[in-house]
Amino acid sequence: MERITLNVQKREEKGKGAARSLRRGAMIPAILYSGGGSLPIKIPKKEMTQFINTTAGSQVMVNLHFADGENKLALIKDYQVDPTKRELLHADFFEVSLTEKVRVSVHVTTTGEPIGVKRDKGILQNILREIEVECLPDKIPGHIKIDISGLEIGQFFHVGDLSLGEDVKILTDSTEVLANIIAPLVEEAAPAEVAAPEVAEPEVIKKGKKEEEAEESK
Repeated sequence: MERITLNVQKREEKGKGAARSLRRGAMIPAILYSGGGSLPIKIPKKEMTQFINTTAGSQVMVNLHFADGENKLALIKDYQVDPTKRELLHADFFEVSLTEKVRVSVHVTTTGEPIGVKRDKGILQNILREIEVECLPDKIPGHIKIDISGLEIGQFFHVGDLSLGEDVKILTDSTEVLANIIAPLVEEAAPAEVAAPEVAEPEVIKKGKKEEEAEESK
């Protein structure tokens, strides 16, 4: 598994005001969780932003290098971004040991153009984009790629179809669907205009001359 080093410092500053002050000073406030405890830390904004941009969607082992020379292995747990300015606000890490298994979510991506899409104009549906696995930290897949080029209309790629090796246990239900191909949408034909029925004109019955004379004599 890929490993990236981040230079970090322990921090005493706490609270929203302190966090804003850190960000103005080009530092990102963060927390390292470990064994039920937590350690407030701060990371240079440039390093942390580059880390997020280059590893987004992948699980990467992080070597947190402290100013006093101490190193801690960790995985990123979460991070927050300002929805308006799109700037990094905060990050959470959890410490790991190379001898203890962890449970993490791993991103799933698809490769290949399915036969059902290319040949039959079907529609690809990506149903599940992450699965949960359990393994030692250095065995965690950065991300999982599945080849769906053989899928035809009506076929599915299930979690149970994955093969990640003996070192990685898949915890997500094997019946869950990762991707499938559905038939193309058929546009309903517009209903044909029905011609309005012709209304028959009332028939005018011409009376004979004798009938007319008889009525006039009444």
